[in-house]
Amino acid sequence: MPLPKAKLLLVDDKRANLIALEAVLGGEYQLIFAESGEQALATLQSRSDIDLILMDVQMPGLDGFETAQLIKRIEACAGIPIIFVTAIFTEDPWIRKGYEVGGVDYFSKPFDPEILKLKVAVYASFRQKESFLRERELHIRESEELLRAGRKLSALLESLPVGVLIADADGRIGQSTEEVARILNTGAAAPDAYGEVLGWWDSAGKALREGPLARALHRGETSKSERIEVRRFNGKPMTLVASASPLRGLDGRIVGAVILIQDLTATSEIEADLHSRVTRLVSLGIELEESAAP
Repeated sequence: MPLPKAKLLLVDDKRANLIALEAVLGGEYQLIFAESGEQALATLQSRSDIDLILMDVQMPGLDGFETAQLIKRIEACAGIPIIFVTAIFTEDPWIRKGYEVGGVDYFSKPFDPEILKLKVAVYASFRQKESFLRERELHIRESEELLRAGRKLSALLESLPVGVLIADADGRIGQSTEEVARILNTGAAAPDAYGEVLGWWDSAGKALREGPLARALHRGETSKSERIEVRRFNGKPMTLVASASPLRGLDGRIVGAVILIQDLTATSEIEADLHSRVTRLVSLGIELEESAAP
């Protein structure tokens, strides 16, 4: 799976310099602009997806070195690489200062565009891969938590006359109890086929439709006792009651949902059969009374 375009924060108080950087880097990266150190800090405090910072040194208010020091004090931003780009502070003491405040590289203007592009590619990819691995680790941990929670929940509810399904954050059914297979008459069908049977996915299995599962995943809502009309795998229509609740991961994000389904058709059929039996008994009783009359 290819990584998305890296996001670069370009910081310079001169608009012409930002335009020059955009001309060099704009085709390959997503660029965010800041015209002061203060604006750069505000941007970093409002978003957590910056992969690399290119910063001018001489700026009014906070200069580049001061801004870099403050950036490194923000826990979520401490690992973002900073490249200084300056036309004035090019002597060795200033270059050393740039590294001391957390810069990873130092370019003097005018710079070679090709060399800048090569170095930006290296530093941006480091940050992207680090973020990707961190997200992947979190996803694995959440998946494991979801599986454990699903097993516990399934074990608790296995004896109840309701079907239990566990969906991941994308709405794909990964676990289900035996009662689900009995209710839907699915036999050995895989759990991921249940979403389409229950009408939560389109016929191509590509789009999650509006319903209790979608609301649990997208809005964090818990739904209760919603009647839905479906068809079993054998084509027989049935009425279900469904409810869904979101499952949250270690950081509070929604990582899946638990769904309960109960077959109302069986209850209705039992009630109808009982009503029919009672009607026949009552009718039989009336007939017996009439035949016994003198």
